[in-house]
Amino acid sequence: MSESEFGVMLFYSTNWAIRAERVAKKAGFEVKLIPTPRHLSSDCGTALRFRWPDRDALATLLEEHKVVLEKVAQL
Repeated sequence: MSESEFGVMLFYSTNWAIRAERVAKKAGFEVKLIPTPRHLSSDCGTALRFRWPDRDALATLLEEHKVVLEKVAQL
């Protein structure tokens, strides 16, 4: 799988990133916490990597669980 088939979700804090990972994994999504790519943000140091085709379903799930996102970007 090429890198462009992945996306990252950025958060305002590491706590949000950890919560997002927990919610996503429990729902069966293939996700992983990674260092935030510096070209995307210099704020929170942790981002959630996910499969790009899952972006809408994952964003909806996180919204339902009141997880606050800063930004979604494709790698």
